[in-house]
Amino acid sequence: MTGALKKAWTEMVLPLIQRPKRVQVAALCYRVDDTGEKVLLITSRGSGRWILPKGWPIDGLNGAEAALQEAWEEAGVKKAEIDNKAIGQYEFVKGMDTGGEVPVRTHVYLARVHKLADDYPEVSERKRKWVTPAEAAKMVDEPGLRKILRDLQLGNG
Repeated sequence: MTGALKKAWTEMVLPLIQRPKRVQVAALCYRVDDTGEKVLLITSRGSGRWILPKGWPIDGLNGAEAALQEAWEEAGVKKAEIDNKAIGQYEFVKGMDTGGEVPVRTHVYLARVHKLADDYPEVSERKRKWVTPAEAAKMVDEPGLRKILRDLQLGNG
């Protein structure tokens, strides 16, 4: 391929045939107590896979705030402190309700949970479970999320 042809392909053709990744935000909810470090996983509504609470960006909220809103709706996180800077990201292919699939890049925000509610918007649609980060890494499907969980450093506080 000549230089000009390669440049045209890269700048004009590829953007037309490659779909850009959509963005989601996720809350990696955790607690540290006398039993050790635990993270909160929930089940997806469709397949029942173990995942983090996550969703699409929300108008008027930054990424961390939107992730915390998803943690409330999907997992009942009533009170938490969330870091405004993402600790990492992972990619996956999401099956859409309308059919088809889209590539998604998910930004993960760390949220220290102080209180869970027993009643929350999606309580009848999902299960939730506290597990160690190592256990969580074995339970999730996405390789990038597994790495985030394996590398997680929560400290003592």
